[in-house]
Amino acid sequence: MSAYLKLDHIDKVFSRGAASTEVLKDITLTIDRGEFVSIIGHSGCGKSTLLNIVAGLTTATMGGVLLEDHEVNSPGPDRAVVFQNHSLLPWLTVYQNVRLGVDKVFAKTKSRAERDAWTLHNLSLVQMVHAKDKRPSEISGGMKQRVGIARALAMEPKVLLLDEPFGALDALTRAHLQDSVMALHHKLGNTILMITHDVDEAVLLSDRIVMMTNGPSATIGEVLEVPLPHPRKRLELATNAAYLKCRQRVLEFLYERHRFIEAA
Repeated sequence: MSAYLKLDHIDKVFSRGAASTEVLKDITLTIDRGEFVSIIGHSGCGKSTLLNIVAGLTTATMGGVLLEDHEVNSPGPDRAVVFQNHSLLPWLTVYQNVRLGVDKVFAKTKSRAERDAWTLHNLSLVQMVHAKDKRPSEISGGMKQRVGIARALAMEPKVLLLDEPFGALDALTRAHLQDSVMALHHKLGNTILMITHDVDEAVLLSDRIVMMTNGPSATIGEVLEVPLPHPRKRLELATNAAYLKCRQRVLEFLYERHRFIEAA
C-alpha cells in the first residue's frame, strides 16, 4: 500500500545572485492517513521551509510531495495551513473569516444554507460560536487561533499543516489549545503535520516526532515513535514512563545538536 502523504527525496536550495544556500537535503518521509507527525529541530534547520513545500507555498529544488499518489506543487484546499500568526482578516467577523474559506471551497457543492450550517459547525468544534459576530480585535490571541483552526478545518483538508500554531500564546492558553487540538484529532481523525520548538508539545500530541539535523543542508536525523494511546491526558502523562522516555530522547537529540552549534 502506498503512503497517504509522501515527502520524496526533497532538496531545497535558495539562491541570491551567485550565492546559494542548501537548506534541506534529501528529506524522505511517509505519513499515514490520520497520523499526527511533529517536526522539531533548532532554528534555521528548515522546518518551516519543509512545511511550506508541503503546502505548495514553496517549490522543492529536487524531489517532491505526493498526496494520495498525486504530486502537489501549488497551494490547494486539500492542504490547509494554520500559522503562528492567526492571519485573520481584521475587517471581517469571526463567522465571515471562516465563511470566506467555506464559500471558496464549497460554492458549487453546497447550498447557501448548507454553507452557513457548515461554518457554524466548524466554529462549534473550536467552541467559538458565541463570538461569531465579533471582529479579531475584539477577541483574545487564543480565540483568534481557534478561529484559524476552524477556518482550516472548514475546508475539509486531507492534511492539516500547523506551523508553530501555539508559539505566540501564554502557557495556560497554549495548554488549553493543545488539549483542543488533541480532542479534535481524536474526534475527526485528521492527518496532521506540525512544526514545533516545544518538546513537551511534540510528545503530548504526536504519533511520531521527526527530529531534524542542524542547517544548512538539514536532513532527518531520527524519527521517534510515541507509543502512547489516544486520547491522552496531560496530567496522567507527567509520570508515565513511556512519555518520559520519549521526552528524554528528544531532549538528548536536541542537546547534541546544540553542542554542534556551539562548536561551530
